[in-house]
Amino acid sequence: MTSGPWFGTLELVHRTRGRARFRYRCRTGTPTDARTIERAAENIPGVLEARVNRAARSLVLHFDDKEVELETLRAALGALSAPLAAVRGSAVVEEGGPASMVASLATLAITRFLPQPLQLPVTLGAAAPLLRHALEDLVANGISSHVLEAMAVSISLARGDYTAANTTTFMLALGEYLEISIARRSDDLLKHLLRPASDEVWIERGGQEVLVAAGEVAVGDTVIVADGAVVPVDGTVLGGEATVNEATMTGESAAVAKGRGDAVLSGTLVEEGRLRVYAEQVGSRTAAARIADYVEQSLTAKSAAQLDAARLADRLVPIVLGLAGATYFISGDWRRAASVLQADYSCALKLATPVAFKSAMYGAGRAGILVKGGSALERLADADTFIFDKTGTLTAGTLAVTDSIAFDSTYTAEDLLCLAASVEEHYVHPLAHAVVTAARAIHGQHFDHQEVQFIVAHGVASVIDGQRIVIGSRHFVADDEGIDISAHLETVDRLYEEGKTLLYIGFGGRFLGVLALKDEVRANSAATILRLRELGAKRILMLTGDHRERAEELAEHLGLDGCHAELLPEDKARIVEEFSRQGARIAFIGDGINDAPALAGAHVGIAMQKGADIARLTADVALLEDDIACVADAKALANGTMALIGSNYRLTVGLNTGILAAAAAGLLSPITTAMLHNGSTIAILLNALRRSSV
Repeated sequence: MTSGPWFGTLELVHRTRGRARFRYRCRTGTPTDARTIERAAENIPGVLEARVNRAARSLVLHFDDKEVELETLRAALGALSAPLAAVRGSAVVEEGGPASMVASLATLAITRFLPQPLQLPVTLGAAAPLLRHALEDLVANGISSHVLEAMAVSISLARGDYTAANTTTFMLALGEYLEISIARRSDDLLKHLLRPASDEVWIERGGQEVLVAAGEVAVGDTVIVADGAVVPVDGTVLGGEATVNEATMTGESAAVAKGRGDAVLSGTLVEEGRLRVYAEQVGSRTAAARIADYVEQSLTAKSAAQLDAARLADRLVPIVLGLAGATYFISGDWRRAASVLQADYSCALKLATPVAFKSAMYGAGRAGILVKGGSALERLADADTFIFDKTGTLTAGTLAVTDSIAFDSTYTAEDLLCLAASVEEHYVHPLAHAVVTAARAIHGQHFDHQEVQFIVAHGVASVIDGQRIVIGSRHFVADDEGIDISAHLETVDRLYEEGKTLLYIGFGGRFLGVLALKDEVRANSAATILRLRELGAKRILMLTGDHRERAEELAEHLGLDGCHAELLPEDKARIVEEFSRQGARIAFIGDGINDAPALAGAHVGIAMQKGADIARLTADVALLEDDIACVADAKALANGTMALIGSNYRLTVGLNTGILAAAAAGLLSPITTAMLHNGSTIAILLNALRRSSV
């Protein structure tokens, strides 16, 4: 028998090959619903399926005995942490449902009509779950808000005021139900955003297409996905053609053509066409499910604001208890003491902050921003220094041909471009891609050539009409190939001073011409910089490996506070570290593999949509749209969320302090206090659920 942070006891009761049944008991304060336990167990490597019988507290696992041993599986189960631990103890999960609330209401309605001898046992029966969980809470955590509520009900029971006891029990049940419903709604919104799955799936069986429940789809099934349907599995296309929108998974807004042999991911949308897909990963093992689980797990990591609110709530519980005692000592009125015990700060303080964070994360996702947890939002709101990598962030990250200049009168600018593209089309490089794209745009002629030679870090070479053509850097053409470019240095230097990247073209031993390319500054970069300043950024800098003159020109054009140029990849992380040591709270925005150390070392890292996978995994915030304005949107959302949390914090303290004062003064009955307290808590939680505008 073992135990862990989630399962108080875990005992293996039966096993066969690839199957094991455990009997478990959840710890107080952890989720007990079957689906939560099943999903957590299915995420253990090697587990194929998990099934829970909650009434028998039985967990059956089907697993790959070639991949995982039973003892390893048992250890993994014992180490599981509850993904969505209840905030107010197990009563929230077990007793906070509609059945508990309806039972409390029924008791309240009928008790007054029962004979006097029956009123006490009926009222006590209705209050028993509350009293039992309060006792468990007292043993496990000491005096808590749950204990205060149970004391208030106990006082009413001792005085024979069954109406007050039943009303209080009902109000507490109603409050718990509404509170947990609101908290779950924020989770459900986020899960809906991350996991847009259908409940039913079309598959091929026996040569026919049949509609089955999504949970029945197995590895090896042939899944049919047509126009407007979400792909329910990860797999490979067996047949058909379709355009698939993969924005939910890759962030790429343009639809991708899919055909036989192509891989498809769950959560992506078939815009047009029809596919037959071989299911390779199903259920909790699909990419969409893993992403949802990753984000769901990130929600359990409490931010500093959540921890501060929880600590304050815990510190205020003894104060409320002391106030109740002082009230009785001064007035001698148990009703006043019971009224004071009805009002506490714990519920709204502990629940409003995570609800606000989750709601904000949902709003961010709808706006094309994936925020990895509430603490990321909190740190982004604190950020006062924004550092941008240049290429792919402030600039579009894609080069475009701006000039084609031929120095031989027998060739036009279009000829020069097409000549270069004919050779460059065989080379996988951003410069080559830009040249080929420009040539295709003018529908120019193609020049036949011999085999292309690639010279690393220099360029390409080939032979056209018996003459050697070389395309590449100045060093390659002028120094290595010995081609004289001195007659055209004035034009070359002018293009270079304009911040353009140059491709030199030599043909038959002479300098034929030059192509100039430039990574264009994003149209909204300057506006984004200005907006960040309005949102509280005190310093905005740029890091780049470019030449200092070009970098300084761009920094001045965008209104930056400075730039660091001619950097090596490792220099970026070093600069971020230096500013951090000086006390700066840095938000670093990048997109490349070499940006990953800086993204990880910053106070908060933001990865652009077209960034490398490692950059997007390392960052705290990943943009799902290729728009730099999303950086300012994320900052605005973070600021708005923290402002909302602050206002809820003040509202909670103010309202509950007023209710406590009125209760201590004898102005409120226990019933009225319970109604006001629970009503204000629900109002604050609804306010927290309100999404900040992006």
